Amino acid sequence: MIEAILALGGMGALAGLGLGVAAKKFAVEVDARLQEVIEALPGINCGACGYAGCRPCAEAINDGSTGVNACPVGGNQTVQSLAMIMGVEALESVSQVARIFCTGGVEEARRSFEYQGLDDCNASVLVSGGGKACVFGCLGLGSCVTACPYDAMYMNTNGIPIVIDDKCTGCTLCAPACPKDLIQMIPAESDIQILCNSTHKGSQVKKVCTVGCIACDICVKICPYEAIQVTAFLAEIDQDLCTNCGLCVAKCPDDTILDFSGVRPKSFILDEPCTGCTWCRDVCPTNAISGELEQIHLVDPAMCIGCYMCKDICPEDAIEMHGPDIYGQAGVKISADAVANRLTLTQIKSA
Repeated sequence: MIEAILALGGMGALAGLGLGVAAKKFAVEVDARLQEVIEALPGINCGACGYAGCRPCAEAINDGSTGVNACPVGGNQTVQSLAMIMGVEALESVSQVARIFCTGGVEEARRSFEYQGLDDCNASVLVSGGGKACVFGCLGLGSCVTACPYDAMYMNTNGIPIVIDDKCTGCTLCAPACPKDLIQMIPAESDIQILCNSTHKGSQVKKVCTVGCIACDICVKICPYEAIQVTAFLAEIDQDLCTNCGLCVAKCPDDTILDFSGVRPKSFILDEPCTGCTWCRDVCPTNAISGELEQIHLVDPAMCIGCYMCKDICPEDAIEMHGPDIYGQAGVKISADAVANRLTLTQIKSA
């Protein structure tokens, strides 16, 4: 009995010694920097970076095959942390938000038939396109909302998904959930958007939707920065050229262009140092400024759209931009839902 115990003990000791030697011989060195990179990432494994999860993304950052701004969810704080770990210059990450390029809901878009089936856009599109007369339009069953892991989207009462900008991380996970390819990631500071995806001629669009782009070219002609062009019967904004002036929003005959900035500031001309040069009056696209040469000019806040053109051209720096409070109006921030439903400030305040 004792001999058996000693034999087993000896075999165990020998095996342990062998494992110890093997562990040292075949040990894999832990990359301390890789661990820091992994810890700096959000750790939610959403795949928005194009990798299967945060660890593969961290490995790519660590070996230099991708940049420190690879993670769109983490934002500038993550970029700064990763840059410090990697010892490189931090490239500022441009915050992105999702935009649904359709606002033709129940009230605006005609239906060819009523779909009855699973509450899923990908299922409904298999049934003769989903029931919407516009083949490009949002089907309104909320597959994108279901796909959002951050509760940054919801369906409004008009059957259109609404993005909550403050919650949206720009992870792109909602985009592939849309069978109509209506969702794009847009820089968060790009407030002006043409929310239509139809490439049909204007006459066809008018038959199926009251808010679709009819390629009338009015926005192209009114834009002072040449930021809008019409391609394949659809107006598009070049975000690199757009200044968010809002002129196209005011001029669009079908309310296809929306402004997500909320309540815009208004121009306010200071008595000093205004010299009455008339430059602001002459450049104002809405004739909101009045005044004679060498006289103090005045702004009509009801006509001012907050485009900043007068402020940019003023040689005396005599124009300031102020929120609605300076004119005695309630400081109401327009919600995304209100924008999508085209509610005016007056309607919001009286609601």
